[in-house]
Amino acid sequence: MEGKMAIIEAIIFASEAPLSAERVAEIMTDTEKREIASLLEKLVREHETRGGGFCLMEVAGGFPFRTRQDMAPWIRRLKAARPAMLSPAALETLAVVAYRQPLVKSEIDRIRGVDVSGALKGLLEKKLVRIVGRKDVPGKPIIYGTTKKFLEVFNLRDLSELPTLRELKDLQN
Repeated sequence: MEGKMAIIEAIIFASEAPLSAERVAEIMTDTEKREIASLLEKLVREHETRGGGFCLMEVAGGFPFRTRQDMAPWIRRLKAARPAMLSPAALETLAVVAYRQPLVKSEIDRIRGVDVSGALKGLLEKKLVRIVGRKDVPGKPIIYGTTKKFLEVFNLRDLSELPTLRELKDLQN
């Protein structure tokens, strides 16, 4: 069992994207998905208990290693730059897409009350928003939704983990 946990850790460490239990099972063909899920849970608990500089967490349907939040000041010093931030317009546009998806640009424009072309273009370039399809109406406008990278960036397992309106109001108080 310890050997399998080491293999899973190595696979996750080497991966460029969060790995799901299914993907790990594809790699470790001699181990059942149930056992892999159990080993992943054990690894998450071990890293929490250890209290080291990084942790293993479930994000966007998979498991990546992440530096602990309280290590951010030292990571910023290492990077010697501010983290990439979104403008208020981009953040508002992203929030509209996240909470109302799937939707077309005209719906985002109407909700925000301004043209969101620039913000939407930037979000597409950052791969936080994607084109989901086209609406079956005259002109066939593009439909937008969030990406897995959006979930990764905001440390969300899925969209159900987005804060509710009540939670957002409580933060303001």
